[in-house]
Amino acid sequence: MEAPNILIVEDEVKIARFLELELQYEGYDVTLTHDGRSGLEKALQGTFDLIILDVMLPGLNGMEVCRRIRQSMETPIIMLTAKDDTMDKVMGLDLGADDYVTKPFAIEELLARIRVALKRKKSQLQSLKPLSVSGLKLDLEQHLVTFQDEIIDLTKREFDLLKYLMENQNIVMTRDRILEAVWGYDYLGDTNVVDVYIRYLRSKIDEKYRRKFIHTIRGVGYLFKDE
Repeated sequence: MEAPNILIVEDEVKIARFLELELQYEGYDVTLTHDGRSGLEKALQGTFDLIILDVMLPGLNGMEVCRRIRQSMETPIIMLTAKDDTMDKVMGLDLGADDYVTKPFAIEELLARIRVALKRKKSQLQSLKPLSVSGLKLDLEQHLVTFQDEIIDLTKREFDLLKYLMENQNIVMTRDRILEAVWGYDYLGDTNVVDVYIRYLRSKIDEKYRRKFIHTIRGVGYLFKDE
């Protein structure tokens, strides 16, 4: 398994070196830089799993570096601040930082926050993985559905319904569960809306491509599986 790659942007050389050694000991690959401009350049040109970013940096301060990074990527950012200033923390979070640690800090605390940030990133990436069943593909990142690379035009509700069914492949889903998951607990309309949208999906997918993905389980609900 490839080690996570962490960029440290810290102008205090002793702190930067200390962090480098501690993170390498924990099994991370580490890249160091000591000013805001070079930090921004490395962040935008490299492929990092996480960035540790000091607020007070020469050349370009950490807040501005964070803002510019967030314009083009969602790499987790943990900011280091030398003072316990609530406004600094609020500003950093508003600009897109995922977390912050106040100096001086215990390395164990920083390591724990790194683990949490990396775990959250992994979970988010997994949740965006395309769903694919026998030529039918649902791409969550692009909000796109295709069958054998032919685009299927779905409304948002149809997309959400198909996503829920595909996520629960080979599991019988009752109308009530579908209604709660796709329309929400507070939906007050006709419960037959599930059947109506199932028909919409079938006409656009099953019938059009002569494949049976959506199965009716009489008296219970619906089952998504390859024929």
